[in-house]
Amino acid sequence: MAKPKAAAKVAVSERALFQRINRRLKQDDQMLRTARGFWQGSNWYPNVDLGRYYTIDTQRNFIVDRQVDLEELGRELKVLAEWEALKAD
Repeated sequence: MAKPKAAAKVAVSERALFQRINRRLKQDDQMLRTARGFWQGSNWYPNVDLGRYYTIDTQRNFIVDRQVDLEELGRELKVLAEWEALKAD
């Protein structure tokens, strides 16, 4: 008996996943944010402490989680299905 082929995963853009996560987090008074870097002279420095993504509590105004993995959070919140995957840029 032949093995069934692995189903191809549907690509979800980073922006779409970001929006799905924020719609879900809004129910818990939280929000996913993107950390911005800063310019000093001719060099750009990312905000290493926060990571690229972080979550905040909108009611109490504090950081809930730093260095958030977008795809992992999407799966945890069940906004990214098993047959979907974050599109590689």
